[in-house]
Amino acid sequence: MEKKLHIKKGDKVKVIAGVAKGQEGVILVVDRKKSRAIVEGLTAKMVKHIKPQADKNNPDGGRIEKDMSIHISNLMLVDSKGNATKIGRKTGDDGKLVRYEKTTGEVIS
Repeated sequence: MEKKLHIKKGDKVKVIAGVAKGQEGVILVVDRKKSRAIVEGLTAKMVKHIKPQADKNNPDGGRIEKDMSIHISNLMLVDSKGNATKIGRKTGDDGKLVRYEKTTGEVIS
Protein backbone atom coordinates (compact mmCIF):
# COMPACT_ATOMS: atom_id res chain seq x y z
CA MET A 1 0.00 0.00 0.00
CA GLU A 2 1.41 3.36 -1.02
CA LYS A 3 1.71 6.25 1.38
CA LYS A 4 -0.68 9.17 1.03
CA LEU A 5 1.32 12.34 0.60
CA HIS A 6 0.24 15.94 1.03
CA ILE A 7 2.27 17.08 -1.99
CA LYS A 8 2.26 16.17 -5.67
CA LYS A 9 4.42 16.79 -8.72
CA GLY A 10 4.01 20.36 -9.94
CA ASP A 11 3.06 21.84 -6.54
CA LYS A 12 4.81 25.00 -5.37
CA VAL A 13 6.34 24.33 -1.95
CA LYS A 14 8.37 26.07 0.73
CA VAL A 15 11.17 24.37 2.67
CA ILE A 16 10.47 24.65 6.41
CA ALA A 17 13.57 22.86 7.76
CA GLY A 18 17.06 21.90 6.70
CA VAL A 19 19.84 23.49 4.66
CA ALA A 20 17.47 25.26 2.23
CA LYS A 21 15.06 26.56 4.90
CA GLY A 22 12.86 29.42 3.65
CA GLN A 23 13.39 28.75 -0.06
CA GLU A 24 10.55 28.06 -2.49
CA GLY A 25 10.41 25.91 -5.60
CA VAL A 26 8.34 23.56 -7.74
CA ILE A 27 8.33 19.79 -7.20
CA LEU A 28 9.85 17.85 -10.09
CA VAL A 29 9.78 14.27 -8.77
CA VAL A 30 8.14 12.57 -5.77
CA ASP A 31 9.54 9.26 -4.46
CA ARG A 32 6.64 7.65 -2.58
CA LYS A 33 8.67 4.74 -1.18
CA LYS A 34 11.31 6.96 0.43
CA SER A 35 8.92 9.89 1.13
CA ARG A 36 11.30 12.30 -0.57
CA ALA A 37 10.90 14.93 -3.30
CA ILE A 38 13.21 16.77 -5.67
CA VAL A 39 12.44 20.49 -5.72
CA GLU A 40 13.51 22.74 -8.59
CA GLY A 41 15.13 26.07 -7.80
CA LEU A 42 16.82 25.34 -4.46
CA THR A 43 20.43 26.21 -3.69
CA ALA A 44 20.95 22.84 -1.97
CA LYS A 45 22.76 20.77 -4.56
CA MET A 46 24.44 17.37 -4.43
CA VAL A 47 27.90 17.14 -6.01
CA LYS A 48 28.74 13.82 -7.65
CA HIS A 49 32.28 13.00 -8.81
CA ILE A 50 32.48 11.17 -12.14
CA LYS A 51 35.45 9.08 -13.29
CA PRO A 52 36.74 9.62 -16.83
CA GLN A 53 35.14 7.09 -19.18
CA ALA A 54 35.91 6.97 -22.88
CA ASP A 55 32.66 5.32 -23.99
CA LYS A 56 30.29 7.53 -21.97
CA ASN A 57 29.05 11.06 -22.61
CA ASN A 58 31.58 12.53 -20.11
CA PRO A 59 35.05 11.36 -21.25
CA ASP A 60 36.95 13.88 -19.09
CA GLY A 61 35.18 13.08 -15.82
CA GLY A 62 34.72 15.81 -13.23
CA ARG A 63 32.00 17.02 -10.89
CA ILE A 64 28.28 17.13 -11.66
CA GLU A 65 25.76 19.07 -9.57
CA LYS A 66 22.31 17.54 -9.11
CA ASP A 67 19.22 18.75 -7.26
CA MET A 68 19.17 17.21 -3.79
CA SER A 69 16.08 15.32 -2.60
CA ILE A 70 14.30 16.56 0.53
CA HIS A 71 12.07 14.61 2.90
CA ILE A 72 8.43 15.62 2.47
CA SER A 73 8.05 16.41 6.17
CA ASN A 74 10.34 19.40 5.53
CA LEU A 75 8.08 20.77 2.76
CA MET A 76 4.90 22.82 3.01
CA LEU A 77 2.56 23.77 0.18
CA VAL A 78 2.36 27.44 -0.86
CA ASP A 79 -1.11 28.84 -1.60
CA SER A 80 -2.06 31.33 -4.32
CA LYS A 81 -1.26 34.29 -2.03
CA GLY A 82 2.28 33.01 -1.37
CA ASN A 83 1.71 31.80 2.19
CA ALA A 84 2.64 28.34 3.44
CA THR A 85 -0.48 26.37 4.33
CA LYS A 86 -1.49 23.00 5.75
CA ILE A 87 -3.33 20.53 3.53
CA GLY A 88 -6.39 18.45 4.34
CA ARG A 89 -8.46 15.90 2.43
CA LYS A 90 -12.22 15.81 2.14
CA THR A 91 -14.80 14.22 -0.12
CA GLY A 92 -15.75 16.46 -3.01
CA ASP A 93 -19.11 16.88 -4.74
CA ASP A 94 -18.38 13.96 -7.09
CA GLY A 95 -17.51 11.58 -4.22
CA LYS A 96 -13.73 11.64 -4.77
CA LEU A 97 -11.14 12.79 -2.26
CA VAL A 98 -9.86 16.30 -2.95
CA ARG A 99 -7.12 18.32 -1.29
CA TYR A 100 -8.00 21.63 0.34
CA GLU A 101 -6.19 24.42 2.18
CA LYS A 102 -6.93 24.30 5.90
CA THR A 103 -6.46 28.05 6.34
CA THR A 104 -8.89 29.22 3.64
CA GLY A 105 -10.88 26.09 2.82
CA GLU A 106 -10.20 26.43 -0.93
CA VAL A 107 -9.95 23.23 -2.98
CA ILE A 108 -6.56 22.64 -4.60
CA SER A 109 -6.67 21.50 -8.21
